[in-house]
Amino acid sequence: MLGLRLRAPDSRSVKARNRLPSFPTGLKFIQLVAAAGAAVLAADATLIAPNRPRILRQEIALWRWPARLEGFTIALLSDFHYDPYFSVHPIRSSISLVKDLHPDLIALTGDFVSDPFSRHKAKSAWAAEPCAQLLRQMQAPYGLWAVLGNHDAATDPNRVINSLRAEGIQVLVNRSVPIEGKGARFWLAGVDDVLERRADLDATLHNIPADEPVILLAHEPDYADHVAHYSVDLQLSGHSHGGQVRVPFVGALYLPGLAKKYVWGLYKIGPLTLYTNPGLGTANIPVRLNCPPEVTLLTLRSSAGR
Repeated sequence: MLGLRLRAPDSRSVKARNRLPSFPTGLKFIQLVAAAGAAVLAADATLIAPNRPRILRQEIALWRWPARLEGFTIALLSDFHYDPYFSVHPIRSSISLVKDLHPDLIALTGDFVSDPFSRHKAKSAWAAEPCAQLLRQMQAPYGLWAVLGNHDAATDPNRVINSLRAEGIQVLVNRSVPIEGKGARFWLAGVDDVLERRADLDATLHNIPADEPVILLAHEPDYADHVAHYSVDLQLSGHSHGGQVRVPFVGALYLPGLAKKYVWGLYKIGPLTLYTNPGLGTANIPVRLNCPPEVTLLTLRSSAGR
């Protein structure tokens, strides 16, 4: 018989086998995939999504809108919350978008600065100056018009107003102005901030003829329930940030006061039409999830006789 001689395994081959990678299985694999997915989602929500504003086009038919101003366009921007590290990027991007849209009028519905957690609220109004210097790069035949938001009013409203006006941006503080063109006119109205209890709608509208159309700039959208009792055709607002972080099947994780009802988009409240813009900047944390920054281009049409 032939004898078989067993040979001891070579130590080098044993070490090589020991160096072979071990692949995770079962629960550990699922945990790794989930962690990787969360990291990608966090990077997108922090680094990409907040910096890519989109254009949303919306046609709005108003019963009292003048036929001679059919197709009048308004670029609506809101909630800038200027800082030199995060929100400056979507603001710059939005300016380029608006330049290509060539709107007839530009409406800016507040929160140019951020109200800090610290006691130094007035110092935070410094951001109004660089923010205004950026926004002045936009132009429209019927001008740039603004109202204050709650963050502006809670810091140093006079500094915010003066910074905007110094750059040619008109600020409406409980005031209305006629906008005239093509042999027709409408009234552009703006109230001071509602949350800070500075709004006076009666004073804002008191000089407007009863039969002429009115567009109201008001930072907080839920103010529309009050505005609907007045002769106002269209309200333009921001404030909500669209929720800023929106989870599928859950919705917005947080909404500020007076932005819990009319969060984002087009609404009809009795005779009043409302559009809520989700804003450009971010508040508290520089994150947006399922809620991109937005430049809204509104095209106004007359619904009379339709």
